Amino acid sequence: MKAIVITRPGGPEVLELRDVPDPVPGAEQVLVRVRATALNRADLLQRRGHYPAPPGAPADIPGLELAGEVVALGPGARERAVGDRVYGIVGGGAHAELVVAHERALAPIPDGLEWAEAAAVPEAFITAHDALRQAEARPGDSVLVHAVGSGVGLAAVQLARAFGAVPFGTSRTADKVERARAFGLEDGAAIEGDLGAIAERAQAWTGGAGVDVVLDLVGGDYTAASIPAMARQGRLILIGTMGGIAASVDLRRILAWRLTIRGTVLRARPIEEKILVTRRFAAEVNPFLARGALRPTIDSRFPLADAAAAHRRVEGNETFGKVVLEV
Repeated sequence: MKAIVITRPGGPEVLELRDVPDPVPGAEQVLVRVRATALNRADLLQRRGHYPAPPGAPADIPGLELAGEVVALGPGARERAVGDRVYGIVGGGAHAELVVAHERALAPIPDGLEWAEAAAVPEAFITAHDALRQAEARPGDSVLVHAVGSGVGLAAVQLARAFGAVPFGTSRTADKVERARAFGLEDGAAIEGDLGAIAERAQAWTGGAGVDVVLDLVGGDYTAASIPAMARQGRLILIGTMGGIAASVDLRRILAWRLTIRGTVLRARPIEEKILVTRRFAAEVNPFLARGALRPTIDSRFPLADAAAAHRRVEGNETFGKVVLEV
């Protein structure tokens, strides 16, 4: 098969399309013919040598999400059949013509989604759905989403609306905030310098009560700045650290307002947890996607051979939604 190979740590120029051996599905795994996949920040970090692949995943082939069709079954695989259209998240190796995945960590692709649209779903919607469930988001809750123009951010806005919550968002540019309104964003703010504006805007949006839930895809100083933006017994779910891995927070506010701060990551979880997350997503989110009530957002599409250009697009930090590789 052909695959994008990281030849050495470095910039996009280290990516090469090469012929490599086909993967072989193990116990309860299936072999999937990848029709489309998408980029994530983790792929960029892996390329730079900062995010090694987990055990069992190819060390030099990136790619965490896929949409494709089952072409072979491994020993003991019984829930999928050859020809099934599936999508999901894997530990790596999806930027290739073929990839193996645990059959129960894949979900059926709803009718009506073409391959590129389906590829833009898994990481964004599964991550956002899982984070909202961990936050115990309820109808009527106010939900603040940082990096609202990202794939996960736009999925979170739509899911919050679908669950009866009211989504707000921040971005570094006003254009992304305005574009996110079409996806259900109630209001938002472009945050360029003073992060104190996060709390000021959140208090204004909620009549001084603060937001019930924060989905923090940025981390660093954004995490600290989010605490005074929160309501009593508010819940902050830390999803990403693009803005830094350290934050200085006011512990008194956390204590007095009984705030909950929780970190989440999918890649490090055992397969049993990944299966539960995927199945809950399939049960609760797939019906919305099937009837068009939720929609994936594609920023741009590239052929697999142009993976380096796709990486440069993501690194430019101007994307709105997902960058997709068509295989």
